[in-house]
Amino acid sequence: MTITQLKYTLAVAEYKNFTIAAEHCFVTQPTLSMQIQKLEEELDAKIFNRSKKPIELTDVGKRIVEQAKVIVDESNRIIDIVHQQKGYVGGEFKLGIIPTIMPTLLPMFLKTFSKSFPKVQLIIEELTTEEIIRKLTDGHIDAAIAATPLENEAIKERVLYYEPFVGLIPNEHRLFKQKKIKIDDLEIDDILLLEDGHCFKDSVINLCRTNKRSTTHHFQLESGSFDTLIKLSKDGLGMTLLPYLNTLDLNEQDKTHLREFETPPPAREVSLIYHKSQLKMQLIEALKNTIDGVIRGAIAFSDVEIISPIHKN
Repeated sequence: MTITQLKYTLAVAEYKNFTIAAEHCFVTQPTLSMQIQKLEEELDAKIFNRSKKPIELTDVGKRIVEQAKVIVDESNRIIDIVHQQKGYVGGEFKLGIIPTIMPTLLPMFLKTFSKSFPKVQLIIEELTTEEIIRKLTDGHIDAAIAATPLENEAIKERVLYYEPFVGLIPNEHRLFKQKKIKIDDLEIDDILLLEDGHCFKDSVINLCRTNKRSTTHHFQLESGSFDTLIKLSKDGLGMTLLPYLNTLDLNEQDKTHLREFETPPPAREVSLIYHKSQLKMQLIEALKNTIDGVIRGAIAFSDVEIISPIHKN
């Protein structure tokens, strides 16, 4: 039994296809199949039911895969121990970032991090929160930046900053003349929202405590980007809510439409998250310290009301 055989087994268990698993393991399909067959012969047990389409794990195969994950993780930990002992900060590091954070936060820390840790190959992927949790669990990314709390016992969360919500209100809107707005002022049928899949949309719905829509409106509009919401709001189609960092680059005319909330303002908690069994802790620490250093001058809010990003029925 070898670590390589266990890695091949895990790949087939995930992709349920020998050819696709081989591609992800960067070996030929016959090589992968032969190694898994050798493992099955050594164990005198069938791990996969090959007659099923897609391929399925046998009952004993499910238990073997569970243990294989533990063994492969522990073997990787040996390399991690050596790197930590040497103080080495380098190698491949896969980071997921949710779409509503990526455009504002990434430019703030990427150049500094790359310059400080030139031996790190940082691979960044824009992912929804749901995709992030799945990829962290499967070991396809090392860490992520997302809105928290996620209420997931397998995921560790380390807070980076608190980002208040800010209202963007068109001239004709009932709230435009108010210097500051209140949470009780909000009506969900009056707010332009991001489309499904964005946790910021769920945060706004949770903030309003209902997603009931008024029958007096003749349309329901959701968008995939804040830029579109800003343009539509300026055209008088409704107000919208933005994360604080998204308001910093607005022009002076657009900023006249911004309205802060009364204290404590509603806010999202943004954290660096990773699986509880995560390796590469030296890289996680390096990334967190870098972000802490650059974000401190841009955002420093603590007296806020954290709004959950988890959808609540």
